[in-house]
Amino acid sequence: MEHTFRAVTHSSGIIIWRIEKMELVQIPEKSYGNFYEGDCYILLSTQKVSSSLSYDIHHWIGSQSTQDEQGAAAIYTIQLDEFLGSTPVQHREVQNHESDAFRGYFKQGLICKKGGVASGMRHTETNSYDVKRLLQVKGKKRVMAHEVEMSWKSFNLGDVFLLDIGKTIVQWNGPKCNKQEKMKGMILAKDIRDRERGGRAEIRVIEGEAERNSPQNMEILNGVLGARSSDLKDGPPDETADQEQKSKLTLYHVTDADGQMKVAEVASRPLVQDLLNHEDCYFLDQGGMKMFVWKGKKANKAERQASMARALEFIKSKNYPITTNVETVNDGAESALFKQLFQRWTVKDQTQGLGKVHTRGKVAHVKQEKFDAALMHMMPEVAAQERMVDDGSGQVEVWRVENLELVPVDPECYGYFYGGDCYLILYTYLVNNKKYYLLYIWQGRNATPDEVAASAFQAVDLDQKYGDEPVQVRLTMGKEPRHFLAMFKGKMVIFEGGTSRKGSSDPEPPIRLFQVHGFDPSNTKAIELPALATSLNSNDVFLLKSQSGIHLWCGKGSSGDERAMAKEVSSVIGQNSRQLSEEIVAEGQEPIEFWELLGGKAPYASDKRLQQTVSDHQPRLFECSNQTGRFIVTEVTQFTQDDLDEDDVMLLDTWDQVILWIGKGTNEVERKESVVTSQEYLRTHPGARDPDTPIVLIKQGFEPPTFTGWFTAWDPSKWSGGKSYEELKKELGEEAAPVNVTTEQDCVESEKIFQFLPPDDLVNKLSSELPEGVDATQKEKYLSDSDFNDVFEITKDDFASMPQWKQLNMKKEKGMF
Repeated sequence: MEHTFRAVTHSSGIIIWRIEKMELVQIPEKSYGNFYEGDCYILLSTQKVSSSLSYDIHHWIGSQSTQDEQGAAAIYTIQLDEFLGSTPVQHREVQNHESDAFRGYFKQGLICKKGGVASGMRHTETNSYDVKRLLQVKGKKRVMAHEVEMSWKSFNLGDVFLLDIGKTIVQWNGPKCNKQEKMKGMILAKDIRDRERGGRAEIRVIEGEAERNSPQNMEILNGVLGARSSDLKDGPPDETADQEQKSKLTLYHVTDADGQMKVAEVASRPLVQDLLNHEDCYFLDQGGMKMFVWKGKKANKAERQASMARALEFIKSKNYPITTNVETVNDGAESALFKQLFQRWTVKDQTQGLGKVHTRGKVAHVKQEKFDAALMHMMPEVAAQERMVDDGSGQVEVWRVENLELVPVDPECYGYFYGGDCYLILYTYLVNNKKYYLLYIWQGRNATPDEVAASAFQAVDLDQKYGDEPVQVRLTMGKEPRHFLAMFKGKMVIFEGGTSRKGSSDPEPPIRLFQVHGFDPSNTKAIELPALATSLNSNDVFLLKSQSGIHLWCGKGSSGDERAMAKEVSSVIGQNSRQLSEEIVAEGQEPIEFWELLGGKAPYASDKRLQQTVSDHQPRLFECSNQTGRFIVTEVTQFTQDDLDEDDVMLLDTWDQVILWIGKGTNEVERKESVVTSQEYLRTHPGARDPDTPIVLIKQGFEPPTFTGWFTAWDPSKWSGGKSYEELKKELGEEAAPVNVTTEQDCVESEKIFQFLPPDDLVNKLSSELPEGVDATQKEKYLSDSDFNDVFEITKDDFASMPQWKQLNMKKEKGMF
């Protein structure tokens, strides 16, 4: 078993295997997110929770896979579970019915391809242009793409489609799909271009409602698919279970004492933890939408091992679809999702409320686990993201992308990363005298699109120079894996903006604030944050650098090891200004000067619950919708700030509070309904929640620390710098670049009286041909109600209620932009 699971390490991240001829074969990281429908896969997710590791095993069943392959996947899942000490949570995933958790691993999107290992389908290597496929893209938050028949018959009005012919990817947006779906389609297209084609493919975009504006792109589409012979239909609705359905819980006791499975109903919602007996196994049926299996610590081994098979028998006996999602959890290692189905869930040494600890017997002091690099030398190297191949003591070379070329970085500056730059880092290490390589691509948040594209392109070149041997790891600023930190031995500093180029004109800010994460040289980094009191957090150590010196601020939740590492980082940050004094400041004992440097005292994330090493309930983020008359809640797993979309109302559930985040692009109805939405969420929550749970409403751009404290590396300037779909499209060099229309009109503008003009003076006229004084960006305002109806074929009110991008497209189509 050690040989079969040799890739498993104690590092956070995911590993994916495919069943090939009944053997388990690890797939390369470059292919993550691509699944063949003729195959079965096993995915292991390892996450560090406080000072321990939590594992999730997902076995994915392709719709065209054989019974033998499905059986092998189930057996390997049981073996992997045993190999990891029977602590993992197991998930059964069926193609097209994957859980939110599974989709959450693939932020760029999940692609289901035709074929499988039996038909010789290999996982694509970078730079493969021998491709001809049509992908149908669905989903707003976590995207799913399916390979469909290469024909216009596969198209519909409500989805996004990608025609991928190797060196060109054409994105066709259905007239009825929304902005988020278009954006996600584009992100997936870019990911295929960068990851599978090494940046060497062009992306073209067609708006389905304005095809005639993209004649060249339509030519490509028609050249491959032939001319379209019939009108397109609406797409089928997305299958989603509403919250009301999910709140129907029934707990069953399962036994096979005499070889026959016997299932007895124990209780229905609300459920309490004491119903679960350590000697037994249980099924928890969530309205037929999802099935949980709970395996007691003292249940016999045969019963535990057969639990997944028994669950499938139960699903069959209930006439539930065979695609029903199944999750099996172990006594003492339950998933957050499972715990939330119970009214109250207490674990030894866990906090209840604010500060009271629920204990059974003596409380043991839990030390933060220190990383021992010596352990890694006894484990075989694993060429995948977030693996500790060694202790980071190999050879490091760093280049910066400058004028689209690579420029070596001075070794004295290794570990310094600027948000305005992109870097390539080549790491070389030896195993039995053979060289192995890791190539990290680090992209700054404020780097130009050209530099980001050049970093991917240059990585391919560098990869080829080393015989295609390096493992490429694409990093986003602030999301560096542990091995990357270990390479810089605790002296890694991320500057928010600026550049490390010689002759850079930007002066250094007089006051800078850095948050220091980590407790030993293998996992420490300092990240620059806005120099404001609101950036502080009680769990960490911060360095405040000014002309007068460096203040080392130690939050109450920080450990001695973290403070020691912060001192190391302080010496790096202050090395060019030797005369700077260093002062240690304990939280609560700050001198007046400290607050003055931060622009005055202000509230910051000091929530006691954030200081606890283990929390009863992990925060969960949801997208809520009741537009269809049914209340639908979709969980966004592995969430980051990027999942907060400006057109959405998002719900963050921290159990003791429900926080609603309202994006700037939401309409008046959604804003008004948001409180009702959160009350509905509490009412229908499977865990029979307290209806009086505090509800917090937060507007985009005004997030308090009690909200931002739940997100790692929160960027307050993100909203001003976030790119819209139209901006991303423009970067691709689209044929007809959209006209920029200012979305904010001041009050005077909105009250302006427009003189009505005949349509002939406005339609298809350039700004130079318009009558004097006419605003070319608001031509529609000069039409009378009846003329407006004639030109646009809808009323002014209907037009005003449309999203901005749809208005733009319609104006374009009618010759009014």
